Amino acid sequence: MDLRTLRRFFLPSRTIAAYMVKMHLSRFFGILLGLTVVLLFLDLLANSDNVLDPEGATWVSLLSYIGLRGAQLVSQFLPFAVLLASLLTFATLNQHSEVIIMKAAGMSAHNILLPLFLASTMIAGFHFIFNETALVRSNAELDYWRANDFAVDLPPNTALAGRVWIKEGNQVILAESVNRVPGSVVLVKVSIYERDDAKRLTAMTRADLALYQNGKWTLHDVRRFDTETHELTVDDVKTWDTPTRPSRFQALTVNPKHVSLPTLWTSIERLDAEGIPTDRLMASFLQKIAGPASTLIMPLLAAIAAFGLHRAGSLALRIVIGMALGFSFFVADNFMLAMGEFGVAPPFLAAWAPFVLFVLLGYAVIFHTEEGHGKAVKNTP
Repeated sequence: MDLRTLRRFFLPSRTIAAYMVKMHLSRFFGILLGLTVVLLFLDLLANSDNVLDPEGATWVSLLSYIGLRGAQLVSQFLPFAVLLASLLTFATLNQHSEVIIMKAAGMSAHNILLPLFLASTMIAGFHFIFNETALVRSNAELDYWRANDFAVDLPPNTALAGRVWIKEGNQVILAESVNRVPGSVVLVKVSIYERDDAKRLTAMTRADLALYQNGKWTLHDVRRFDTETHELTVDDVKTWDTPTRPSRFQALTVNPKHVSLPTLWTSIERLDAEGIPTDRLMASFLQKIAGPASTLIMPLLAAIAAFGLHRAGSLALRIVIGMALGFSFFVADNFMLAMGEFGVAPPFLAAWAPFVLFVLLGYAVIFHTEEGHGKAVKNTP
């Protein structure tokens, strides 16, 4: 079977396929633009005072906020826009009896769905690239800006993340923040809890800074309290004897929303090599792939609007059912992602279970609709 025959098997008519793809994409971009503008306007009503409140803030600050927040809204509501665009496309085709004409010409349900699936594949590719480039940068910059109360002329963000807890032997280490410096890492407000073999606290050490240089850690402005002797020791500089390397702090401080897929995978490998659980990061890693892939099943969930007779008067009901299926997917997807991040569900199950479940559910709905329609036609005198 040559390529042309294979193409005709899946897409009997290139003209119809191009017509459906163009119809779907035009509706998608219109809906996405409308949703983004409306939601961004509502967001500005709630946050514009905070953005313009700092000294020196001007309309430039507002434009910066619009750009950063707009990227988040586009990524968040892109699958929903695909769902609405698919519903409108199928409803229009059904209302004009074009689906009936396609089926009368010998096109199967898969032949009708495939053009929208191809369009959704292009959108999913764009969504993935957008998330890995614009979105991660917007998330990092907006979170840093918001944490500093939208201050003007902020220095570059060198903090990798907030609080980090590490267990090293009988020590438990807390760093309030981890910051990059040329060739090293600085820990800010370090707390070291020393325990004996029975896990009882024996001493507490606080330091304003911990700096790694020349293969060793040094603590600055150190206070150490011994729980047995009740003795408080104060030192300006003290060597910190710990096998913990800066790379471990860097790996633990990775925020999945702020880094790209390769960077996140590198952090997971580092933590795996040290025997540190990575289920939370792995769930986020898989979600970075499953999130854009969810766009692919939106035409399947919306397909109920395409099949069935428009004269039966149930088109509006079928559109509502399609929207309900789409909303149910978003709820299930967010729920399973939360379960994966909390370690309740395995990462792969958390990321892909809703996708597989709703693919099966979408096919079940189409099968039920087609079978029901077929029986109705057979029973017609």
